[in-house]
Amino acid sequence: MRGLHLPLKALAALGLIMVAACSKTDAQQTMLPNQSEVVATVGTSKVTLAEVDTRALQEPVSSFGSAKLVQALYMARRATIEEIVANRLIDDEAKARGIDRPTLVEREIASKAPAPTEAEIAAWFQANQARVNGATLDQVRAPIKSMLIEQRMDVARAALVDALKAKTTVTISLEPPRVEVTDGGRVARGNAKAAVEVIEFSDFQCPFCLRANPVVEQVLKTYRDKIKFVYRHYPLQNHPNARPAAEASACAEVQGKFWEYHDRLFANPTKLSDADLKTHAAALGLDAAKFNACVDNHQQKPGVDADMAAAEAVGVTGTPAFFINGRSIEGAQPFESFKRVIDEELAKTK
Repeated sequence: MRGLHLPLKALAALGLIMVAACSKTDAQQTMLPNQSEVVATVGTSKVTLAEVDTRALQEPVSSFGSAKLVQALYMARRATIEEIVANRLIDDEAKARGIDRPTLVEREIASKAPAPTEAEIAAWFQANQARVNGATLDQVRAPIKSMLIEQRMDVARAALVDALKAKTTVTISLEPPRVEVTDGGRVARGNAKAAVEVIEFSDFQCPFCLRANPVVEQVLKTYRDKIKFVYRHYPLQNHPNARPAAEASACAEVQGKFWEYHDRLFANPTKLSDADLKTHAAALGLDAAKFNACVDNHQQKPGVDADMAAAEAVGVTGTPAFFINGRSIEGAQPFESFKRVIDEELAKTK
């Protein structure tokens, strides 16, 4: 098919691009693998780090957004490994069928990516006016058509690769960077003894944290007792209601109602004033006198400060920031980003 000339798309597919996060305005070291190390296998075929780095290290830094260097290096290598694996699977399948690669691509990819109709091109144009910078449909018809064909080719290629992976033993053993981060004694959801621990550093006033919350709920519903999920506080200074909300939720935690209070705050993102915070507590049946005293006297400030210090110690600069067994996912990422990492971590426990 084609080489690794679309790194952003490849990395987005891996769920690792750093996007959609509230920002505050180095993480711990990770052992780097040796160039001769085998980082993937396709059947009996091996992929070494040297082969990967020949291409991965040519990727521009801009491809990785705000990722720290160690994470960006992993992202470039992982995307390259995925591309090498896909190409080998396609080549092996063509050989097994006794045909050449172009013929296989035509049969299994190109033929399943029909050219878009005029109606589909016009619909995309109407739905994406902000992206065409005032151009007319006639001016952008050709590039829109090419883009839609490419998208369909990508979908067809991904389907083929997934089918080939299902019948071929493929392993990716490149170790991701990890940091040591603890739950800070915060109350958890899921299974407290689960082998996979997800820690979120978040801010109740951050719009990207609000956007991420439904995905968090989907993760919890999907994995249930297979994971331990912990929320830790990282209220940003440019969100004036975030610190009071964090302390108030910690006060609710003292009365055993943290998650109920957490859910109520995210369900009412415009109601974070001091009066609102106390109203939420009353609605949840908390002891009002104890809660109000806790909030007014900033009794939970030390705990929130400890969460923030822990976040900064592992390199958090914006929210939401997630760590899955120490593996970083930053920003409001789709469910697939979490699924891929959690599934990989669960596989290691088998």
